[in-house]
Amino acid sequence: MSIVCLDGRLNVVAVIAVAGVVNVETTLPVEGLPLSYEPVRYPRNLMQSRASGVGFNVAAALSSLGDDVRLVGYVGDDALGEFASRELLTRGLTGPGLRRTSATPQSVVLSAPDGRRSVFTDLKDLPEQIYPAEPFAVLLDGADLAVMSTIGFARALLAVARQRRVPIAVDLQAIDDANDPYLQDWLACADVVFCSDERLPVPPGRWAEMLLDRHGMELVVVGCGAAGCLLCVRGEAPRLVPAVAPWGVASTVGAGDALFAAFLHCRLAGLDPHAAIERAVLFAGCKIGHTGGGEGFLTGAELDQLCTAPPANG
Repeated sequence: MSIVCLDGRLNVVAVIAVAGVVNVETTLPVEGLPLSYEPVRYPRNLMQSRASGVGFNVAAALSSLGDDVRLVGYVGDDALGEFASRELLTRGLTGPGLRRTSATPQSVVLSAPDGRRSVFTDLKDLPEQIYPAEPFAVLLDGADLAVMSTIGFARALLAVARQRRVPIAVDLQAIDDANDPYLQDWLACADVVFCSDERLPVPPGRWAEMLLDRHGMELVVVGCGAAGCLLCVRGEAPRLVPAVAPWGVASTVGAGDALFAAFLHCRLAGLDPHAAIERAVLFAGCKIGHTGGGEGFLTGAELDQLCTAPPANG
């Protein structure tokens, strides 16, 4: 199975189910990492809290680009859940795929000027949640793609997407072991795999080759931070696509989510993997000019305009 390009038009609207975490993220720029010890600091107008999480970020990016997104996940029945729900409503991401749980996940992100960040994530009870198969199957009606985060409640849903012959895209994030038992279900089902090079035990090209040899996915993309990303399509030589930062770097948090979402959008819109990754790199490069994992997403029209007359790299 592979991602099917809907047609040759970039303004096509794809229907995409996104299963993943919605959390409330607090971001704080710091002077460097590791952070030197101080008993108290007083940053002014720098600390911000927003809705975020991998599921939220990918869904928000796809929605901004113009796709029809069906977000699948949980929002806590608490004050933070109400905070996140307001943002979901603003982004047009509410719907029957969102269920209630007792507490909303939270994250704290420290970001340094060199692009490094340190993320603390409290998933609350999400790893123990079991999302029911039948409602998810309904959400897959007419879907062109299922984006399946590696959160525990999504594991059983992989088989549902497979049974309905909906292609699956997975971002493994900062993976360090291809044999990790936890990830095998996602690797076995994925048609497209993204990951970060931050913790890889071997060079990105070798890593991608290993995944392609072992599993049936059509391509692997490895995010390489400031160096860009490595596109590895089955049967082709790997290609390193340099990073861009048209408006400078405020924070790299969420850059991988943006790259992932924009690539999927462009593939479904009809672009080949090479053209899709070029646009995705630009989309992610613009996103990192903003703080917050769920902020700074271009619209489809804005991305088209930048691709026609790209700004000078920052």
